[in-house]
Amino acid sequence: MSTVLITGANRGIGLEMTKLYAAAGHQVLACCRAPAKAEKLAAVAAQHAGVRPLGVEIASSASVAALAQQVGAQPIDLLINNAGAPGPAPQNQSLANMDYDGWMETFNVNTMAPLRVLQVFRGNLAAGTNPKAVTITSQMGAIGLDMIAMYAYCTSKAAVNKLMRMASFELKKEGITVALIHPGWVRTDMGGPQAQISPEESASGIVSVIDKLSLAETGCFKKWNGEPHVW
Repeated sequence: MSTVLITGANRGIGLEMTKLYAAAGHQVLACCRAPAKAEKLAAVAAQHAGVRPLGVEIASSASVAALAQQVGAQPIDLLINNAGAPGPAPQNQSLANMDYDGWMETFNVNTMAPLRVLQVFRGNLAAGTNPKAVTITSQMGAIGLDMIAMYAYCTSKAAVNKLMRMASFELKKEGITVALIHPGWVRTDMGGPQAQISPEESASGIVSVIDKLSLAETGCFKKWNGEPHVW
C-alpha cells in the first residue's frame, strides 16, 4: 500500500484519481480548499477508510505549511500537484487586454503553488518508496505548439513546466522521479462540455502513466495516454 497526496481532490480529474487510488487500496491524502463542502469527496471517504480529506489553500504559503504540519513525517510515495486555475475570463487575458492582478493570481496557483507543495513534502517523498512527484499541466503551456489563447493560463503552465524540469535534476539525487502530464482536453468545469474525454478516462490514463514512470525518465513531459509531449 502506498500513500498518495493529491491536490484539487474534490472534483474533476483529482476526484477520479482519488477514487482509483482508494479502490486499489492505497492511502490517499485528498486535499482541497473546503473539505466540509466537498460532498463527492466525502462520499468517497465514506466508502474507503484510506481516504483522508484535508483542507489547504495552495495559493497560501501559511496554509500549505499548516497542511504539512497535519501530515507530519509520514512518508509519501506519490505527490500529485493537480489543483489549478484557468485565470481571468478569456477576453481579459489576451494581447489586447490583460487583467494583471488576475494573471498574478493565476501564476500563484498554477506555477508557485506546485513548488510550495513540493518543497514542504520533499522530506516526506524522500522517505517514501519509489517516490514520484507529478504535476498535472497542460499542452497549452508547450512552447512547441502554436496556440494563441488565454495568455495568463498558458504562460503559467509554461512556467511550471520549466520549474519542474529544473527540479527533476536536483530531486533525482534523492531518488525522486519528477514528471509533467497533460491530462487531455477533459469535460470538467475548466475544459467545458465539448471537451474530448471524460474525467474518468483522463484519470485512468494518468494513473497508468504514473505507474510506469521510472527515475530513468525523470523530468519527462507526457500525455495522459502515455505518449511523449512536445516541450
